[in-house]
Amino acid sequence: MNSTLPYKTKQFFFILIKLSIVVGAFYFIYNKLVNNGTLDFPVFIEIVSKNNVFSIKNVCFLLVLTGFNWFFEIIKWRLLVSSIKKITFKNALEQSLGSLTASLFTPNRIGEYGAKAIYFSKNSRKRILLLNLISNLMQMSITVILGCIGFWVFSNIYAITIDYLKLSKGIIVILIVISFFILGIKQSKYKIKGLSIEKIKQFIFKLPLRIKVLGVLLSLTRYAVFSFQFYVLLKLFGVPFSYFEAMTIITSLYLLSSIIPSLFIFDVIIKGSVAVYLFSIAGVNELTILSIITLMWLLNFVIPSVFGSYYVLNFNLPKEDLI
Repeated sequence: MNSTLPYKTKQFFFILIKLSIVVGAFYFIYNKLVNNGTLDFPVFIEIVSKNNVFSIKNVCFLLVLTGFNWFFEIIKWRLLVSSIKKITFKNALEQSLGSLTASLFTPNRIGEYGAKAIYFSKNSRKRILLLNLISNLMQMSITVILGCIGFWVFSNIYAITIDYLKLSKGIIVILIVISFFILGIKQSKYKIKGLSIEKIKQFIFKLPLRIKVLGVLLSLTRYAVFSFQFYVLLKLFGVPFSYFEAMTIITSLYLLSSIIPSLFIFDVIIKGSVAVYLFSIAGVNELTILSIITLMWLLNFVIPSVFGSYYVLNFNLPKEDLI
């Protein structure tokens, strides 16, 4: 009798937490759309309607691209997890979308790490955290490499004036940080969440080469899909760019917005500000770009997080955590 009460109390608070996450996510989405300081919602609807973006044909095509975007992310997550445990596509889908919803309010989506780890038993969670880190690093690597190439081309096409003094200072700071990081890695006595740096290095190096290569290729494919989706929206809004011209700006946008430290809840604002700056150099209307950024956010974060809320509500802790 005494053991039943704590269990029920634990279950009650667990259900309350799940409801809080879902309600909070929906409130955040509503608030961001209705009280958007950069783009009024009625203006957004008017611009989108004027360009016939909401036609059945266009909506279906954009949703297909969203589906492919998350399909490749889910496949990548399943691939990485397979190195320690076999999971189904359905499991990977649930973990990916559920963690997206749960991390909506956290800085730089850091809550995703804990949200994915909680799906697994305690003895696997540290490795799951590392796999999630590797997954994000793969995506970031593609963003940085293509972004540097795109920004170099963009700066040459539009003759951007660069403050080399500030740039050199920034590079020096980055080099100092990297140097300290490398020194820290060499000191295997240091630990992160109970794992020594040496063990973390061994875990990464022991990850099968096939998984590493396929993970990078899936990250590249996913990048190609959502950047193409951005290009499609540019064409729907009548922006007369070739694919090459658009990609020089799109890759620069994702590079700059990804390296600016931010809360994920302000991600759409930061991307909007960077996009307005870059596209304004190319002569594109500000409201058009803000509308496209909002649509990209709706398609690739809001819609998946709405589906993810279903998985959050139906989530159950591993049996060992209920004891």
